[in-house]
Amino acid sequence: MFIYPDNLKAKATLWLWELRDVAIIGVGFLFSVLAIAQTGILIPLVVTVLYAFLSIRLEGSSILDFLRYAICFLILKQQYYEWGETIE
Repeated sequence: MFIYPDNLKAKATLWLWELRDVAIIGVGFLFSVLAIAQTGILIPLVVTVLYAFLSIRLEGSSILDFLRYAICFLILKQQYYEWGETIE
């Protein structure tokens, strides 16, 4: 079931994910199944399930978006502060 709200201006969603996330999760699961079948390694499956959980969208935002914003604010982008007194 595709949901397209806001007069076709919002991003397309499929259940709880955007279509881009559904594609990434699908490719991740395919790669995970191949990795498990060939080598028995479960790490790609764990990463895919973790991405699927973090990218669930409710009311337009996801945990993954929050983590991206927090990392940019705290680590990647320089914060600039000016300290001083106002002289009257």
